[in-house]
Order: sequence, then structure tokens, then C-alpha cells
Amino acid sequence: MHFQTIADLSDAIRRKSISPVEVTQHMLRRIETTHAAYGAYVTVTAERALEQAAAAEAAIMRGGWRGPLHGVPFALKDIIYTDFAPTTGGTLINADFRAEFNATVVERLEAQGAVTLGKVKTTEQAFAIHHPSVQPPRNPWNPEYFSGVSSSGSGVAAAAGLAYGTLGSDTGGSIRFPSAANGVTGLKPTWGRVSRYGVFPLAWSLDHIGPIARSAVDAAIILQAIAGWDPRDPTALHAPVPDYLGGCSGSISGLRIGLPMEYATSGVAAEVVEALQGAVAALQLQGAVIKEIEFPPYQEALAAWGPLCSVETAMAHEATYPSRAKDYGPVLAGFIEAGRQTSARDLAAAYLSKFDFSNRLAGVFKEVDLLIIPTLTTCVPTAQAWEEAVVAGALADAIRFTGPFDVSGSPTLTLCNGFDAKGLPLSFQLAGPHLSEGLLFKAGAAYQRVTDWHLRHPG
Repeated sequence: MHFQTIADLSDAIRRKSISPVEVTQHMLRRIETTHAAYGAYVTVTAERALEQAAAAEAAIMRGGWRGPLHGVPFALKDIIYTDFAPTTGGTLINADFRAEFNATVVERLEAQGAVTLGKVKTTEQAFAIHHPSVQPPRNPWNPEYFSGVSSSGSGVAAAAGLAYGTLGSDTGGSIRFPSAANGVTGLKPTWGRVSRYGVFPLAWSLDHIGPIARSAVDAAIILQAIAGWDPRDPTALHAPVPDYLGGCSGSISGLRIGLPMEYATSGVAAEVVEALQGAVAALQLQGAVIKEIEFPPYQEALAAWGPLCSVETAMAHEATYPSRAKDYGPVLAGFIEAGRQTSARDLAAAYLSKFDFSNRLAGVFKEVDLLIIPTLTTCVPTAQAWEEAVVAGALADAIRFTGPFDVSGSPTLTLCNGFDAKGLPLSFQLAGPHLSEGLLFKAGAAYQRVTDWHLRHPG
């Protein structure tokens, strides 16, 4: 039961062949019995979840089915405000913080009848590694390996059958890395497509909120519920929300997909390239037209990510850093210090690089509809190797395929496209112009109709 897709589970709930209470009880038992193995959750709201499930069941029995999330158990990244559970942000500084209101995304999910199981772990304030006091979630394919960056709990929960869908955030790759490492599907939407009201910031001009699930169709269901303008978030886009789920079944015949060969393969592990070629072939079988293109110069944009993110992170922590510096982990503290020391000139240069790259990338999307690229340059690293790379200052190399699309605010969909020789998932991204989430879901669903990588589960 716990590995069903949202689409399949929702259909069973709608037909009353399975009870939301039964499903929620099953998921709560699974969370309890697997916590030692995976450690994905920081807080489980069992009593409230059962109350929500009972209310959903009663409404559905009366004929009041609200849609495909009604009665479906869900999990939230622990930077998302809830008034019914603490929001720690993976930190000591917010260990006892409880918001007085729910974030917009929580309101929207629960308005659709989703059942909130609890909060899943995040790295310290959604930066690169966990606070030293926090035991990171463990990759369900191999506990010695990387489970993702700040949305690691979200990725592990989706992959290990501990929630049917989760919310993550992405500032440099934190929806895409957990999706890649855990073999699930993640959507980093267009910047501003989803409200961030009631979400701890890392860097306001780079932060995105989006779904992590087991398929493109499930991710579309979740985005349908949470997308849209929010008057409480000044960065939320005034743009209509299309029928993402309805578009998933459409044909991709004639879809122009750009393959930036040099960018996508130079210095990239052979297994990653081979899996990318397999994804290309599968999309071609569905009628997509693959066109080799040149990727815009991205090095300056990638270099700009550091100053942009660190300065805004320092701003977000002004109330507690340096006054509570001893409560910070060394990696986040060092990043904040870098932001505090960045000059106005360097910050201005970073913004110019951001705008230059964004405009050049927009030009590429005049020639093709989507791009196809890897998520990582390597196979999934060990957890130790990732932490060592971050401590050594190699983060820019790690986000080669993710950071540029945070800088540009472009949406990308991460999909599993195989497994490496060690049994760890491989992945790729489809990237599109702003507000092309519907097209990404259509292409992702088409790919997953002719492949079964997303149907494979750990354990």
C-alpha cells in the first residue's frame, strides 16, 4: 500500500474501496517501525493526522470528494510553518519555534483534503549539510550514500514509502538532489509560481517551493494544489494555474528538446551520460525531436550564486547571527560570514551575471521547447564524500546542473533514468522556460509511460 502513487491511491479512495483512516493508520505504523532505518521525520503529528483522515472519510462517504489529494497522507519539509507542530528548520536557533499560522502551501494542501503526517528533516536552515546535532536521513537504497541536500527528509520519505507526496525547497538544488539520490520525481517550479509565505528563507531571490513524489503525474497533482498568486507573498506571480494533471496524458510528438552536448557530457561520469542517452532515446520513441544546441555560458552565473545566496542568507539571519553564533553549525556560519563580507560591488556584479545568463537562457528557449541535462556530474556520492566536498568549498562544482536554473528561476523536472553499478539511482532533468510546468509534466509523464524506473522501490 505504501508504495502506491497518489493517482492510484486517490482513485481507490474516491471509489470508497479503501479508507483514508486505514491508509493513515498504515502510514503511521510504517513511520514508527522504519524510523531507526531511515530517520526521515523530525515530528510526527499522528493524532491530528487521524482526525484529518476521519474527517476526509466522513466527507467522502457523504459524496464530498474534493479531488485527488483528499484523504492522501502527506509530509512537509521542516522549514514550512505550521501552527500545530514546531518548525525547527533543522537548527538549534529555532528548536522551540512554533508558528502562529500555517504557511500558504499548508493551507492549500489541507483545503484539498490532504492529511499531514508530520514534518521531515532538513539541513540547517536549508543550506548544504545538517547541523552537527542532527542525524541526517538515510538513503533507502544504501544508508552510506547521500540522501540529498536540504530536502533530504522529503526525498527519503517519498522513496521509502513514508508519505505519498512531500514538499521540498530548492535554492541551489535541494528538490533535485534528493529526487536524484532517492530515485523519485521532483519539480522545481518557476520562481514565484508557488507562494513562500510562511517558509523560512535561505535566499529570497533563489528559493523555490515544490513537490517531491513518485511520478510526474503525482507531482502535477501536488503543484495543482499549491500553485498560484498569494497576496501575502510579494514575489508570487500573477499568473493563471493551468490544468497540470489534464495535460499529463497529451502527446509529445514534435516536442523540441535541446541537448547541450558539451555542457551535459563534458567531465560527467560515463554511467550518467549513458543513462542520459537512454532517456533521450525513450523521448524520441514518443515523438520528441532532439536537437543539439549550445548552452549559454554559465560559469559566471554559477559563480554569482555564492554571493547572491550568502548575502541574502546573512540578511535572513540578522536577528540571530552573530548574537547566537555558538548555536550555528560551522558550515552555515561560514556561509553567513562570507555574505557579511561580500562587497556591494561584488553583489552588483553577481546580479548582472544573473540577468545576463537568464536572458541568454530565455533566448535558447526560442529555439527549443525544453532542455535535457543530467542532475549530477557523478553517480550518487557517499554521504561522507558530499560533506567533505562542501567543507572543502566545492559546492559550485556540485551544483553545475542545478544552480544555473535557480539563478534564472527556470522550472525543471527531475526523473529517475536507471541505476548505477552500485544500485544507486541515476537521474536527469528536463528544464523549460518560465511557467512551462505543464509542458514538463507532459514530457515527464510520456517518459514514464515507456519506462519503469520510477516504479522501482528500495527494500
